[in-house]
Amino acid sequence: MSSIQITYLVNSQTSKEVTDAIRVEQTIEFPFELAPEWIQQQVVGQVVSTKEIGNSKTEVVINFNTDTTGYELGQMLNVVWGNVSMFPDVRITKIEFPEDFLNTFKGPRFGISGVREILGTKKRPVLATALKPMGLSSNELAKIATVMVEAGIDLIKDDHSLANQPWAKWNERVKVIASAVVEANQKFNRKSVYAPSINRPAEQILEAAITARKLGSGALMVLPGVSGFDTMRMIADCDEVRLPLMSHPSTLGSHMMKSNHGLNHEIVLATLMRLSGADISVFPNFGGRFSFSKEECINIANSCRIKLGNIKPIFPSPGGGMTIERIPEITNFFGQDTFLLIGGALHRGNLLENAKGLRNFVDTLES
Repeated sequence: MSSIQITYLVNSQTSKEVTDAIRVEQTIEFPFELAPEWIQQQVVGQVVSTKEIGNSKTEVVINFNTDTTGYELGQMLNVVWGNVSMFPDVRITKIEFPEDFLNTFKGPRFGISGVREILGTKKRPVLATALKPMGLSSNELAKIATVMVEAGIDLIKDDHSLANQPWAKWNERVKVIASAVVEANQKFNRKSVYAPSINRPAEQILEAAITARKLGSGALMVLPGVSGFDTMRMIADCDEVRLPLMSHPSTLGSHMMKSNHGLNHEIVLATLMRLSGADISVFPNFGGRFSFSKEECINIANSCRIKLGNIKPIFPSPGGGMTIERIPEITNFFGQDTFLLIGGALHRGNLLENAKGLRNFVDTLES
């Protein structure tokens, strides 16, 4: 019997009660003593170990029979963080998946090597930017995209806030910008790709992804915190789409930001992203306008790239309040296999010159 092993950090004062509640709530949600013995032993979570951490925390390791997940992503999330997400003072610090579970999932279609091949980059960090602000027309956004292609920015994505607003309706925007990027690639001999945000109503998401490819998009951006991790997995697995996926962390902060509740940053923004098919995972960089620490950021980056069964390694993409001046520091910190995402800062001054300067810098790292 294979097991998913989950490490929880709980309040020491209530650790016994909470541990018993977790292993039952996350499985049978039924009075333990009334369950048949085989269910008590094989379906309910089994405590592996408990250890005091400091004066107030207890580390609890619980094994869950992998069969409880049905080998499906949504049910796995239900087992890992379903009812326990409503318990106070509980944080998941580690998840270890068995090989038979990992082998159920295709994961990212391209991963680091596949994305590099599409973009024609060998070793250097890859460059990305976001089209913004909301309120610009499709044609105005396309002009910005054209400048970015000329400068050599590899991936030009919609800002995550762009959806189907009246200033730039989704179908029109994707058609206009994708066409502009294709034309600019031909003019400036580039391999840049446009990634529209597939932030659409649920019944339209897959068709939007397919449409985006038909219109000339070279990648897609998905918001799994909004549309669901399994929705991203569906898009990644769809042979009619066949495009690299960049994931955006919108709404996922509530899973991570309290130190005594939620899941560790790298679980949400690396491990789950890889299982769900993201090729590139966007997250807030340290020192920007968000509060992620250096340790949290490097844990995310490392978890994007470490071995995870047969699931391909993916690009970490630090962003959020990035500045041109910090690019050397950030490149040195995260390494070459990183997507550098810089948006609004490029617009301070001459957009083309700023973007070209960024490309010139990373080109020096190619050899």
